[in-house]
This record gives sequence, C-alpha cells and structure tokens, in this order.
Amino acid sequence: MNEKKLLIIIGILTVVILFAGIYFLSTTTSTSQISTSDNVKAYVTDPTSYDWGIIPMDKGDVAKTFTIKNNGSDTLKLYNVKTSCHCTKAYVAINGIESPKFGMDSLSSWTGEVAPGQEAKLTAVFDPAFHGPQGVGPINRFVLIETNDKANQKLTFTLTGTVVKQ
Repeated sequence: MNEKKLLIIIGILTVVILFAGIYFLSTTTSTSQISTSDNVKAYVTDPTSYDWGIIPMDKGDVAKTFTIKNNGSDTLKLYNVKTSCHCTKAYVAINGIESPKFGMDSLSSWTGEVAPGQEAKLTAVFDPAFHGPQGVGPINRFVLIETNDKANQKLTFTLTGTVVKQ
C-alpha cells in the first residue's frame, strides 16, 4: 500500500514539474519587451526561398545571403533568429557588424537594429556533411527571424537542395 502511494506521489510530482517546465519555457523569452510598430516596414528585397541545387557533401559549407530593408520611419528590430536543423546556422550583419551565429537551439538576447532606409544581411550557412553519409538526398531547411514590424512579425526563409556524395 505504501509503495502505491509513493508511486502516485512521484507520478504527480513528475507531471507538475513537467508542466511547470513547459510553462516556464513558453513564457520566457529574452526579447519579450519588444513591441511592434506600424511605422516599421521589413522588406525582403530578394525571394525568401533559395535552391542550391546539387550540394556535394565533401566540398564544404554552402551559404545564401538575404537582404532585409527597413522601408519604414522607425527602427526595425530583428531578433529570435532560429534555424530548423543543427546543420544550419544563421547570422545577421548590420552596417558590417555581425551578430552571433544562431542555430536550432539558440535563444539569445541579441537584437539587431536597422535604421530607416538601411539594410540588414541575413546569411544562412548549411553544412552538407553534418549528418554524415546518411544525410544524402533532398534537404529543406528554414531560417526564422522575428521583427517589430506589426504587419510582418515573422520572416521565414526556405533553403532547398540535394546533398550528394562525390
């Protein structure tokens, strides 16, 4: 009887701790104080998708840079940069100054500020050898970035290609 009670208590505590952790992670963000603005316009000058075509596994990383322009009258803020896989990293350059590199698990207090009329460069870097020999075939990766543009709060960039052994 005491063993059953102990197991029930442990089960309840496990569920409580699990839900508390989920709640904490879902409500905690390093950039939660950034408010959106109608006077900021995040404009991506290039298409938001890119196909590398054939990517030889042994030739090293491939990269693609996208340009994000602030067509508004207030400062554009870029934050919470994430990638969809550990094999992909991304960073932002504003006025020649690069952000840290972000990945799938990155959560950072970094916020980039783009003045009205200025541009930021978002670079995505894919490592075709990251997954080893089993990583050949078609790939579909994403880079996500949040903005303070009320009409365009999340930008998604899609990268595709086919990894081959050579």
